[in-house]
Amino acid sequence: MFITRATRFLALSLGLLVSLGEASAAITSPSLIIHHAVVLSQDPTNPVAEAVAVLQGRIVAIGTDTEVLALRGPNTRVVDAGGRALVPGFNDAHLHPRAEYPEDSIHAEVDLDPERVPDRAAAVAALRRKAERTPPGQWVRGFNYQDTKLGGHPDRDLLDGISTQHPILLRHSSGHLWAVNSVVLKAARLTAETPDPAGGSLGRRDDGEPNGLLREPPALRLVEAAGPKTSEPAWEEQLDAYQRCLDNFLAEGITSITDAAGTPERLRIYQDLARRKPRIRVNVLMQAAYLDRMEAAGLQSGWGNDWVRLAGIKVVHGNSLSGRTCWLSKPYDRINPATGQRDYFGIPPARSQDELDTLILRIHRAGLQPAVHANGDREITMVLDAFERALTARPLSDHRFRIEHASVNPPELQRRAKALGVVFALHSYIYEHGDKLEEYGSWRWDFMHPNASADALGIVVAGNSDFPVSAAKPMRRVQSLVTRATAVGKVYGASQQVSVETALRMWTVGGAYATRQESDKGSIRPGLLADFVLLAADPRKVAPTSIKDVRVDATFVGGEMVYARPGFPTPR
Repeated sequence: MFITRATRFLALSLGLLVSLGEASAAITSPSLIIHHAVVLSQDPTNPVAEAVAVLQGRIVAIGTDTEVLALRGPNTRVVDAGGRALVPGFNDAHLHPRAEYPEDSIHAEVDLDPERVPDRAAAVAALRRKAERTPPGQWVRGFNYQDTKLGGHPDRDLLDGISTQHPILLRHSSGHLWAVNSVVLKAARLTAETPDPAGGSLGRRDDGEPNGLLREPPALRLVEAAGPKTSEPAWEEQLDAYQRCLDNFLAEGITSITDAAGTPERLRIYQDLARRKPRIRVNVLMQAAYLDRMEAAGLQSGWGNDWVRLAGIKVVHGNSLSGRTCWLSKPYDRINPATGQRDYFGIPPARSQDELDTLILRIHRAGLQPAVHANGDREITMVLDAFERALTARPLSDHRFRIEHASVNPPELQRRAKALGVVFALHSYIYEHGDKLEEYGSWRWDFMHPNASADALGIVVAGNSDFPVSAAKPMRRVQSLVTRATAVGKVYGASQQVSVETALRMWTVGGAYATRQESDKGSIRPGLLADFVLLAADPRKVAPTSIKDVRVDATFVGGEMVYARPGFPTPR
């Protein structure tokens, strides 16, 4: 019976030598029980239950209210879920946490997300307010603008109209394009004679002069040294700023994240925050630039603990889907402004195939998991070639090599990825960014962000937001997976719609599998970490277009309530 299995785990976890018949009297009672819930466990052997019990930060029982409440002891805290849905904690498998400073801080950036600034006039007004608060000569920075919502990219003329007393730099929602004003272009000495860097390009006017748009990091690096150096905030100030960001994730039910652009400094921030008081679990994909340091220290994937852990190495090999710079085998469905023809294929990666092969094999031999950013089909082909060569040189059956995004992904590449055992961290952001797919042509939509077909092949898909590219709101992401519809209702690639159950699995089990942690988290079953979320409604039972509105009422990590909606009762 179920109680026998739960009791057996209790006995083993406490190291007590008791018979099963004596267990209920001899074993320490659970520290927490949540009952009167619809438990969507993601465990196929027990998919739906009513109650969960926790001891020492792990789940010790799942079953009916009667079964689990029978384990209650004098010190057990009990939560009546009131019929709410209880799901495993959401695992955002690829995002970019950012320091969130108070608005009046010199380090604060202007959030240009369309939900905050719906049009160009509102964006200009927000940037002017920031310039007025910023001492002349200091940077004015913004992030998350969408060219499709603003009627085009901001150019140097627009930004000069905001200020010529400050260097201005705005980051596109993709994180792969930037817009700057003339102050920055002049300081960086960029002119019509400046060639495009390998792997990037400069937007240009008809006369060849830079118009202020920078595509891909190699172009950004041309201006990185321009303008004043901003002083680093105090360490405690940085910790507070990152904690604000992580607390926002917890409020959305995210209990585990994978930072997809890790640095040694960021790793230290997460470690210090965990020492303060652990609240959220963090995996770090260290940027490839730090591979030397990882090798020198002898660090391998899995180093760390339940709170902060090294997942692997992130390699950027390719460009942006939503920025429309990724490299394709056939042209975009757009006119190339430089030629007037339909011959725009995107921007090729700066790294050659031989260079990529060498890097992936080096990462693999170091005992580190490669996670490679690639969006266009030509980029994905190069990555699969490098993976195959690395695994031929050093075979490993359960390697879980990852491709981050893998967006323009025709069936033949999906089948090849399955044969190689590759994990996909695919986008689920059509709700915000479906309009960016227009330039790829409707003939591609049914194999872009191929969540359904990848899942059908048996490829593990790790759900993610790629925050701040899209909002770190799992219920919105689940809706986007289910409907493939934008905020205004246009569907892109209906054949790639998935069920609510599949979307939840991607956002729980999928993320845990991607970091080799499915035996610790991702589902609700005895022995796993007690990370779960109470939702105000069962997402399977609401209209598909209302999934995004399902409220997170409480988030638990290690059996401790780390977020509660105002008014939600505390365990007692």
